[in-house]
Amino acid sequence: MKIPLLDLQAQYQPILPQVRAAIDEVIAKNNYIMGYQVQELEEKMAKYLGIKYAIGCASGTDALVLSVKALGIGAGDEVITTPFTFFATASSIWRNGAKPRFVDIDPETFNLDAEKIEAAITPKTRAIMPVHLFGQACNMTRIMEIADKYNLKVIEDNAQGIGCTWEGKMSCSFGDIGILSFFPSKNLGAMGDGGMCLTNDEELAIKLRQLRAHGENPKYYHKWVGFNSRLDTIQAAVLNVKLDCLSQWSEGRRANAAFYNQQLASIKQVKTPYIHPSAVSVYNQYTIYCENRDGLINHLKEKEIGCAIYYPLPLHLQECFAELGYKVGDFPRAEKASKSVLSLPIYPELTDEQKSYIVEAIKEFYQG
Repeated sequence: MKIPLLDLQAQYQPILPQVRAAIDEVIAKNNYIMGYQVQELEEKMAKYLGIKYAIGCASGTDALVLSVKALGIGAGDEVITTPFTFFATASSIWRNGAKPRFVDIDPETFNLDAEKIEAAITPKTRAIMPVHLFGQACNMTRIMEIADKYNLKVIEDNAQGIGCTWEGKMSCSFGDIGILSFFPSKNLGAMGDGGMCLTNDEELAIKLRQLRAHGENPKYYHKWVGFNSRLDTIQAAVLNVKLDCLSQWSEGRRANAAFYNQQLASIKQVKTPYIHPSAVSVYNQYTIYCENRDGLINHLKEKEIGCAIYYPLPLHLQECFAELGYKVGDFPRAEKASKSVLSLPIYPELTDEQKSYIVEAIKEFYQG
């Protein structure tokens, strides 16, 4: 049996007629840049997340870069974030001329450890950028308390967590700006790149809309040097169809996670994901701690089971950030996670037979 880490063919098959019709509508109108479907998606997303303003853009990375820029963060500033995340989290800070200041993770949730933030604050600190990693929200109650205490901005990197909640409140709705990624592998993925910024601040929304289109308003008049970062109409049209399925897909991912949790509980060499009682995860990844990870990966590959390491090298040890002065041992929890984690297939289209095959393969490796 061959099981991919993500099966987009299985995802699209039931909704392909609606997706094709949506794309055909774009082709019929020939409005490929900022067509009405973009505004339709922005309005649907704002309603879904309970946030006033949604601003589509070209990618999740651009959404982060735009957010840092819109908040006026630049040269000489620092932004506190996690070293255990996708590269774009830190690169968006760096590309605006500011510097990421890393804080170690909570070893249970993999998220930024909120209790370590205050010790990292300096006179240069302007913002906190928590990441709702693998689809589980950070402790936003504590993070917002710290932000309020020190007058810091908050950018929620929610590239992996659309629909996840903390204490019943949607991610992206706590900070000054929240961002989404619509990369095809995400829980809500486009047929290419796409992203979005969300905010309850009208002035920030106006600025973000202007910055995504070269900083112009009106046309050919530029208050700022912005970006060419508009969400393609075709991608918005596809996402309009898929957003209607998202809640159901999230339930399917949680059901699959519950199956894994139960079936893997007896394997002492494996630690299944911990979800905080205040959080509801959407499981963009199902990530386990495991002994002899490389051996397990090779075994799963032999069984043609897709798996992946998110992430093999923490950001503080990346060559491009060497001038920040971090070294091995500075963030031991993130470093341990990078050597021990493995993500398994979790998409809602997995069959019972496929899930059982994955579990049996893991048991076979550890138990013989």
